[in-house]
Amino acid sequence: MAASTCDILLLGQTLRFVDNPFEQGGEAATQTNSKGGILIRAGKIKAIGAGDELRTAHPRAAVIDYGDKLLVAGFVDAHVHYPQTAIIASWGKRLIDWLNTYTFPEEMRFDDPHYAATIAERYLDLALSHGTTALSSYCTISPVSVSALFEAAAKRGLCVVAGKTCMDRNAPEGLCDTPQSAYDDSKALLQKYHGKDRLNYAITPRFSPTSSPEQLAALGALWAEHPECLMQTHLSEQVDEIEWVRALFPKARDYLDTYENFGLLGERGVYGHAIHLEPREKDRLKEVGAALVHCP
Repeated sequence: MAASTCDILLLGQTLRFVDNPFEQGGEAATQTNSKGGILIRAGKIKAIGAGDELRTAHPRAAVIDYGDKLLVAGFVDAHVHYPQTAIIASWGKRLIDWLNTYTFPEEMRFDDPHYAATIAERYLDLALSHGTTALSSYCTISPVSVSALFEAAAKRGLCVVAGKTCMDRNAPEGLCDTPQSAYDDSKALLQKYHGKDRLNYAITPRFSPTSSPEQLAALGALWAEHPECLMQTHLSEQVDEIEWVRALFPKARDYLDTYENFGLLGERGVYGHAIHLEPREKDRLKEVGAALVHCP
């Protein structure tokens, strides 16, 4: 994304966070200015302050006055499935039924580079139009789907975390890989994209029911080799799902244990939903410093 050659001064009401609102409360953590300004230089924020003061200090800046509109930092969406763009709002009662009816058939289309690129571009433009400038997305088992999203994000200068979704059981044959191919594909994509521009790779088992113990172990080994990466997966979204996990992993203490037993629990782990957690799981997640993307 090409940066402007001259300074740009945005005027309007500014709102920014100066502390953690969950710990300090909203008023203590925010700073507002009804006549604020944001100075942009070479595509990056150079200064934030009173609009009049910034205008005086930078008289040659091109001014864009938004009046009383609110100027805020870009939003962050930490749990996205960009391949589901075309099936947004499809009705489903249970998670597994929804996956089998809508999600899996749609994800099988992402071997096609043209289709993957089209949906990636469409999704990112939709996200940008709603103020989202950073996101973490699951892709499909196809490396094509990962490349499509990263390439589209790089063109737009977006901060994107993404990874190949790994599954080797309990999914259609066309959406299953193997423990070895999940490891190999993920490693190749990681080496190609992680740390390039504003792109970061996340090792991505979909959730433990669709990965064999062997695949979970392979991905845990990859994460141990590349601890700088994030690892994203799902955790305790629905009660039926938890019962399924219990049947598949009878020796595990709980859902979280199905990840920890294979090296998939840690400070850079990101766990989606996490609605029905047991007390032990909450304590353990806090102990290791893992992150929850709590989206009921």
